[in-house]
Parts: sequence; structure tokens; C-alpha cells
Amino acid sequence: MHWILTTLFIIGGLLAALYGGVAWMAHSGTSFWMVWEVGGGFLLLLAFLHHAGILARLPRVLIYGCLGVVLLGLLLLGILVGLIARQFSAEGSADLDYVVVLGAQLRADGPSIILKDRLDTAVTYLEENPSCICIVSGGQGYNEPKSEAEGMREYLVSCGIAPDRILEEGASTNTLENIRFSKTILEQHCREASYSVGILTNNFHVFRATGIARKQGLSNVCGIAAPSHPLYLPNNTLRECIGVIKDVLVGNM
Repeated sequence: MHWILTTLFIIGGLLAALYGGVAWMAHSGTSFWMVWEVGGGFLLLLAFLHHAGILARLPRVLIYGCLGVVLLGLLLLGILVGLIARQFSAEGSADLDYVVVLGAQLRADGPSIILKDRLDTAVTYLEENPSCICIVSGGQGYNEPKSEAEGMREYLVSCGIAPDRILEEGASTNTLENIRFSKTILEQHCREASYSVGILTNNFHVFRATGIARKQGLSNVCGIAAPSHPLYLPNNTLRECIGVIKDVLVGNM
């Protein structure tokens, strides 16, 4: 039985490290892929410690305490993944007054995979709902050729969306600012006392984005889920779980 646990640690560590490399190849603009590398390295360290008999010499109370923390963490992770997954198929409501498309990595040759999925979903929604106004939201990162909002607008126009249906918010750097700054534009643009808003983003991001939107005072809001590449979904979902915890703790959700 001793070698079975060692083998499981090794397999888990190698798989985590390999997946980290896959996530890195997505070039999403974040370094979250390193979490998988660190996790893989930790599992390989556990394999060595177990094989050398070091783990067996640790106090039982310490082992059981660590095991309890891990199980509680996995339980919390499972709950968050369930909440996030419930929004994977969010279609939003028809005939919304506005739809806010959240930005993502913009490259020199155009939108990243994640951003293109959002924009293609926006094109479909705007074609089916011709009275809806679109707000493209996203500033310029250090590794981007222009603001995400400008690149998003150009893409939508190239797909046949009329320029006068697109409003730009080009200063935000995160989801909270996406919502907050877009809300300012909504209040300046809309002459009605109330309006309906769809938050359009990738499926793994809808739960957190709509939660932030409601906290910012957008009461008549719904999510519109764009697809995401299945290969990168575990990385993006895990990142979202951490994002949800952070935003709850600081009061953004």
C-alpha cells in the first residue's frame, strides 16, 4: 500500500504540471497557470516525503489537521464550482436595453480566443435584438496594442454591427471597474429611470460578473454566457473560484 500513495502523488503532480503548461499556451494574459505548476510541485514533494517515510513520522494530530483543511477546501471548491456552472448556459433576456461586453486579452493580431468568443456571442445577440445598445468595456494592458474596448468595437463593426450602437468604456482594468465604469456610461446615455442590462462574458465568468453588477446597483440585470474552450475551462474555473472568494471578502459581491 505504501507505493500506491506514492504513485498517486507522482501521477497527480505530473498531470498538474502538464496541465499548467497547457494553460500557459493559451497566452491569456495572466500568470494563473503557475498555480498548477506549484500544485504539481507540491504533490511531487509529498511523493518524496511519503516514499522516504518522513510523512509517517509526523504527529497524527498534524496529519489529520492538514487532511481536514484539505477536505474543507475541496468542499468549498465544489460548492463554488456548482454555483459557477449553473450560469454556463445563461442566455439572458430578449430585447434588453443594453448589453455590456466585458473585455479580455487583446493581441496585436486581434482578440484572444476568450475575447473572440465573447464578441461572436455579442454579434449574435445584437443581430437578434436590433434595438439593443452595446457597451464594450476594457482598458489597455501593458501587453496590449490598444484598449480592449477599441479593439472590440473594431471587431463588432467588421462583423456588421452599426457603429452608432456601440459605446466604448476604455479605462477599466478588472471586472469591478468594467461594471462600475460601464454603469456611469449607462446613466449618462439612458434617459429612462430604469433600464435592463445584460452582462456578456464567458460562461465561467458570468456568476461573478453578475454578482458584482448587482452589488453595484444594477437591479434589472442578467447574464449572457459566451462559450469557452473546454481545454482551458478547468484553469479558468479555478481562477474564478478564487476571484469569487476575494470579491466576497472585500465586499464586491
